[in-house]
Amino acid sequence: MIETWLPLLAGLVLLVAGGELLVRGAVQAAERIGISPLVIGLTLVGFGTSMPELVTSVQAGLAGAPGIAYGNIVGSNIANILLIGGVSALICPILVARAALRRDAVVMFAVAAAFAGLAYFAPMSRGIGAALIAALVGYIWFVIVQERAAEDGGALHDKSLALAEADPGLAAPPAQGRLLMPLLIALAGLVLVVAGGALLVSGAVALARGFGVSETVIGLTIVAIGTSMPELVTSVIAALKRQGDVAFGNIVGSNIYNVLGIGGTTALIAPSDVPAQIVRFDAPLMVFVSAVLVLFAATGLRINRWEGLMLIAGYAAYTWILLP
Repeated sequence: MIETWLPLLAGLVLLVAGGELLVRGAVQAAERIGISPLVIGLTLVGFGTSMPELVTSVQAGLAGAPGIAYGNIVGSNIANILLIGGVSALICPILVARAALRRDAVVMFAVAAAFAGLAYFAPMSRGIGAALIAALVGYIWFVIVQERAAEDGGALHDKSLALAEADPGLAAPPAQGRLLMPLLIALAGLVLVVAGGALLVSGAVALARGFGVSETVIGLTIVAIGTSMPELVTSVIAALKRQGDVAFGNIVGSNIYNVLGIGGTTALIAPSDVPAQIVRFDAPLMVFVSAVLVLFAATGLRINRWEGLMLIAGYAAYTWILLP
């Protein structure tokens, strides 16, 4: 039994540690070559907590395990809303900025619905992957333009802020010193996340076979929860600091990154059909819980503790339905 769980757990540890090193080195290198701190925050730091999902889904796609690849994306988004959003609201009611609700939360719902529709009507081809990535680039550019115009940076800004506050070492350092060391740190992180992703995927496949459940179910539950740990940590820390708006932005920003960035990259590198179970049930559920989050946030521009309890109960019911 331990032989089945060990690769999966080791993969998760390597993914989290390697992701932190990769982002830390990339941020320091970018700062040293003069890239704007705003761009660094909305791209490199913002993508930091999504690195485990990215590497795992791409590795699973290349290994011919689309159930794990897309189960990880959809399952992570459901966990972000129901589990992480619920826990954060339970710790401290989540205040929601009106601008974040109007723009970012609506975008989160729209991309979830778009993914569900695309998965139903067509396989995830390289063309669809390129379109999803282009949509993410366009969205980030739009946010950067608004931020430079002194408007609210929204969910992407809050996502990067949440990670930087959880790990102050990821904040961009002064632009000085040699470039070699940050590049070596980033390279070491890259090696760790690639190795961790391979271990996690192989462990998930072995776990599915050992327990007689589908790879899709493992991807939607164990893998999705494991790769969502950085989001859980950063959102809980934001909630403990009474920064509920940052926790909300972290969740919304992560979900946008997951569908557009990770879904797009996975389809671009390893095109495949989305498993029928995800198409029929989990993707529509992702759209539904996204709508629930928007509805909760729109009522009084806050997510209360009782709403957080409802979200947690919803996640408990979801895992009970999935797991034998």
